[in-house]
Amino acid sequence: MWKKTRADIDAAMKNDPAARSRLEVFLVYPGVRALRMHRRAAFFYRHGMKLFARFLSERAKKKTGIEIHPAAKIAPGVFIDHGEGVVIGETAEVETGVVIYQGVTLGGTGKEKGKRHPTVRKNAILSCGAKVLGGFEVGEGAKIGAGAVVLEEVPPYATVVGIPARVVKISPPEGSGKPTEAIKN
Repeated sequence: MWKKTRADIDAAMKNDPAARSRLEVFLVYPGVRALRMHRRAAFFYRHGMKLFARFLSERAKKKTGIEIHPAAKIAPGVFIDHGEGVVIGETAEVETGVVIYQGVTLGGTGKEKGKRHPTVRKNAILSCGAKVLGGFEVGEGAKIGAGAVVLEEVPPYATVVGIPARVVKISPPEGSGKPTEAIKN
């Protein structure tokens, strides 16, 4: 548990220029606190104590303003900045290095069964108020613009904006040798 919390603190220190110390991040950052509480709830959920797990997740929501279903899979090293209004649904998966800003929803689009929430691959950035709805993937290194409503898969290293979201740019990681691709309207 401490190893995962350390990774979350490291992510906050890396991604937030206002973070002054690891102790400050541990004690007062709601995203770090919500992830810590989520991991406890997830433990009980995996061990069949689903009602107690939901009780813990609701308590975490009241304390932090961040709602994470106990069945959601969140890797260590995720950074939830500010966090108020963040919602992460039951079948969502979030990989390491992802940055989530306030008001982001990783939700479903209805009452379908099975995988109904997105999988967010490593190092993606989900900007303020973005709504990512459905059981598809947001590719590695993708950037979701503020207020975007994403209803379909996002390619790796793509930037998407708008309602509904559309790809406006694809920027492979530096050093990959691939050119940046701008999308024409």
